Amino acid sequence: MPFPLFKLAHVIRIASVVLLFSVASANAARSGEALYNSYCIACHMNGVAGAPKFGHPEDWQPRIDKGMDVLLKDAMSGFRAMPPKGLCFDCTEEELRSAIQYMIDNSQK
Repeated sequence: MPFPLFKLAHVIRIASVVLLFSVASANAARSGEALYNSYCIACHMNGVAGAPKFGHPEDWQPRIDKGMDVLLKDAMSGFRAMPPKGLCFDCTEEELRSAIQYMIDNSQK
């Protein structure tokens, strides 16, 4: 029995909606908090390999003094023990900036 045309049209409509939502969510920027909790926390929670600890102003202030552009450059290319992009290879520059800002905002006096 051939596949009824009306069922095929329904399947195509559903697949189109799923694809549309997949593309939209793939292009949506993740928050700094979400990235911190997914990637940065592994090192920045406890200061692994000299990473500035989340919530510790004394660790962050010397880095804050360097400016966001330097912090972002180091995050993008890697710095000392930190691998490029903190292993978030699909993170955009803007997402990394947001993650850095989240850590700074939560690590000031």
